[in-house]
Amino acid sequence: MKSKSWLMRFFTFLCLLGFVTFLGQAKAQLASSITYPDKPVRLVVPFPPGGGADNLARTVVPKAAQILGQSIFIDNKPGAGGNVGAEMVAHASPDGYTLLYGTNGTHGTNQALYSKTGFDPFKDFAPVTRLTTIPAMLVVNPSMGVNSVKELIAFVKANPGKVSFASAGNGTTSHMAGMQFKSMTGLDIVHVPYKGGGPALMGVVGGEVQMTIDLMANVFSQVKAGKLKGLAVTTINRVNMVPDVPTLDESGVSGFDMAATDGLYAPAGTPPAVIDKLNRVFKQALLDPQVVESLNAKGAFPSPSTPEELARHIAKEMPMWVRLVKESGAKVD
Repeated sequence: MKSKSWLMRFFTFLCLLGFVTFLGQAKAQLASSITYPDKPVRLVVPFPPGGGADNLARTVVPKAAQILGQSIFIDNKPGAGGNVGAEMVAHASPDGYTLLYGTNGTHGTNQALYSKTGFDPFKDFAPVTRLTTIPAMLVVNPSMGVNSVKELIAFVKANPGKVSFASAGNGTTSHMAGMQFKSMTGLDIVHVPYKGGGPALMGVVGGEVQMTIDLMANVFSQVKAGKLKGLAVTTINRVNMVPDVPTLDESGVSGFDMAATDGLYAPAGTPPAVIDKLNRVFKQALLDPQVVESLNAKGAFPSPSTPEELARHIAKEMPMWVRLVKESGAKVD
């Protein structure tokens, strides 16, 4: 009996010790959340400086920092299609001082494109907010003589295997958009991967290939200059900046709905109070008129969300990106 009594006391002691430890950790976490942020915040952009993702991040961050009352510095960590920077944030301290600018690459195509990414897009991150939606546009070289998606489809059917679409490389958004178009129309078009979006665009402008479906941020300036002809946008609804350009869905490719998206993520385990504060700050920044105007000029549209909405979005979109990568046969190791 004495032995059992001793064991019970010892067990009770361990439970109390665990509870006290838990209370201490919770108290420290709460205190940290209340004072957050008391030092600069690092936003890891897992792509090179000067690129599309970097430019969009730098458009939003200054206003967000002003609202937050603390500096936010951008740390470019490119490599492996965004995996290097994403993995770094996944394993960072979950205190709200290291954040990730994630995309449909890091939280979509890369999961099928790379055998190992170094992180789990669901388990290793706490979603904060969606940032922007970036529609793509189907564009053709004017020398093709087609003025609509219907005419393009008829042209390709009359010339099977003779029409090519350019992409920024295997596994990129422009590659996946082209594959989706090919799959949904049943057209015999040939994929021509380039080493980057710039060379791909010049390939279409120069007539090396006939078409591409790339982000409006990349192609719209060439459309405005008359060097490319925009036939349709890829979102289910028309884009305000080009209201006269129809969607692929209404142009006969029923159900086509694709856009690049980006979002703000923190390491899993970041205190909810910190996530809530960051969500409020970035949502307010994304609604600032000057930020909206600047993003729109870059072909991006503010899409602030709750953390739960961002989580649902990537859960819904990822199967599509993974399927397209697998269908394309693209692989990077």
